[in-house]
Amino acid sequence: MGTSKKMVEAFRRFDEANAEDPNKEFFGEKEHPKELLYAQRMTDILNTFEPKASEALQLTVRCQHICRWEIPRESYEMNRVGYLKWRQKLKKFHAQKASSILKTVGYDDEIIDRVVFLLLKKQLKKDKETQTLEDVICLVFLKYYYDSFLEKHDDVKMIPIIQKTWKKMSPKGHQAALSLPYSQRGLELVTRALSN
Repeated sequence: MGTSKKMVEAFRRFDEANAEDPNKEFFGEKEHPKELLYAQRMTDILNTFEPKASEALQLTVRCQHICRWEIPRESYEMNRVGYLKWRQKLKKFHAQKASSILKTVGYDDEIIDRVVFLLLKKQLKKDKETQTLEDVICLVFLKYYYDSFLEKHDDVKMIPIIQKTWKKMSPKGHQAALSLPYSQRGLELVTRALSN
C-alpha cells in the first residue's frame, strides 16, 4: 500500500486531533484515547481487507470518527429519530474536520471531494470504495467491539443488530467476518442471526 508524504502528515494530524479524546479505552494493558485507537484499528483492518486501497480511501478510513466526542449522542433525543439525526450530523462534522486538515496538508480538491463523498457514505452498495469503507467499519465492530456489546444487550436485541450489520456488508465482507475469532456466545448469535 503506497504512502505519500502528504498522507503521512494527514494521518499525523488526524491522530493528533483524536488523541484529544477525553474518553479512554483499555487495550493491551494500556489506556488509549478511544477515537485514536478506533482510527488505528480501522487502518489495520483496511490494510488486511483491501491492501491496494486508494489514497482517498486510506485517508477516509483514518478520519472516519474524527473528534466524534465533540457531538455526544446525548445531545439528541434518545430514540430512533434522534439517533438518525445524530448520525447525519456526525457525517457532515467529520467531513468538515477532515477537509480542513486535508487542505492544510496540501491536498487538491479532487482528493478532498472524494474523501467527503466517502465520509458521507454516498452510493453505498453502488460505489466500490464506499462499500469497502462500510465493510471495514463492520469488521472493526465485529472484531473489537462486538463482544463488549454482547455484555450490555440480550439475545433478542442482538439478533437484529447482527442482521443489520450483515446487510450492510458485501460478500467479501461476509467472508472476512466469518473468519473472525468470536466468543462462544458471539458465534452462536451470528449463526442464529444468519439462519433466520
